[in-house]
Amino acid sequence: MNTQQQDDDHIIMFPFMAQGHIIPFLALAKLISQRKPNTRITLVSTPLNIKYLQLTLSSETKNISLAELPFSGTDHGLPPNSENTDSLPSHLIGSLFYASETLKPSFDNLITRIITTEKRVPACIISDIFLGWVNDIAKRVGAYHISFTTGGGYGTAVYFSMWMYLPHRKNDDDCNDLIEEFHVPEFPDTCRLHISQLPGYLREADKETPFANFFQKQISLSLKSDGMLCNTVEEIEVLGLEILRKHMDSKPVWTIGPLLPPFLLGNGRDSTNKSVASNLRAGKEFGISPESCIEWLNHRKPSSVLYISFGSQNTIRASKMMELALGLEKSGKCFIWVLRPPSEFDIKSEFRSEWLPQGFVERIKESQRGLLVKKWAPQLEILCHKSTGAFLSHCGWNSVLESLSQGVPIIGWPLAAEQCYNSKMMEEEMGVCMELARVDGQVANEDVKKIIEQVTDSSKGD
Repeated sequence: MNTQQQDDDHIIMFPFMAQGHIIPFLALAKLISQRKPNTRITLVSTPLNIKYLQLTLSSETKNISLAELPFSGTDHGLPPNSENTDSLPSHLIGSLFYASETLKPSFDNLITRIITTEKRVPACIISDIFLGWVNDIAKRVGAYHISFTTGGGYGTAVYFSMWMYLPHRKNDDDCNDLIEEFHVPEFPDTCRLHISQLPGYLREADKETPFANFFQKQISLSLKSDGMLCNTVEEIEVLGLEILRKHMDSKPVWTIGPLLPPFLLGNGRDSTNKSVASNLRAGKEFGISPESCIEWLNHRKPSSVLYISFGSQNTIRASKMMELALGLEKSGKCFIWVLRPPSEFDIKSEFRSEWLPQGFVERIKESQRGLLVKKWAPQLEILCHKSTGAFLSHCGWNSVLESLSQGVPIIGWPLAAEQCYNSKMMEEEMGVCMELARVDGQVANEDVKKIIEQVTDSSKGD
């Protein structure tokens, strides 16, 4: 294995095809580029994801290049131009996971071409934990291989334990029933989960389901890598990192977070911040310009605004959207709400006012108490504004880091992936989150009002 460092080292990076994975990989690539300007970095992805990366790379990152792997979603039962979880309804995301394994031959060919051209193996191949098969290729050519989890230590460790052991199933010869509450393997006995904290596809999984087979295979391969990178901070995730290192069988786990734009890690929150983060959202259609959003926030009291967003690929059911709107109105709080069609509808379709209470849009507009933003909002600028007092979030890890970096408390409404585990850790271990709802559980507008008032009042020091 070639681990000798040279001035012109070549690092290959391969994220999974999801915005929440691509953005941290890109941030890491830029960080390496700045610290080691003579190191060449190649980011690998499929054609449409490469187009996004081209929009986000500036002329200052000359040592970062892009490599495109051929991919057609329609070959795998996906809609045309679907190469990213953001563009898919939830019931098709599994198909993208399975399709990712078909990239193995073309990635193998890419690595072979690089070695033939450069007459040596890359210094390192860094790949997503969902692309564990990359480890096989790295081992074949003798390259150092690092798995990168774009989530936190706790969330990743629970995620690994859940898929590897399926503790919510009895898993004996005579019975495979669900267990309502269970211990999370590898964690202390006090770490327990309820079945309601599992996304539907995991709740339904057993050792025979394709989803379980996929994740068990990719996780097992990722755990065989030479080390793991984790987008977190050692001091805030002591327990999670301890368990993650146990999963890695004492091989190194390096904490490299938070992978955030430098302005988010500066001194204090900047109420006059311009659109310094717009390149991270390149190619996205904003429902409101960053300048207009900041102007609106500038006219609100400090810590008085609730920001609501469920991330780039998540949304809630129409009935819950109605309850959320009613609770918001009853709370009397100012808010910015990023609206997407309910989960029963095409997330790429136009938002319809019928999904909100009758007259809600008109009342909010007349009172100037809220902003209803369709498609995308400038999240980084909102969170670092002094008027933002709380974040109602799906608890995706990138959003968690962005919020915590600004000292903005979180109201948790986790929906998928490891989001429930993030919410659990922030509430029980860190005390910075209060869970409102989870996955497909019920929520009432009175509960919405109560939690919003509790969190926003405490953020103002009341």
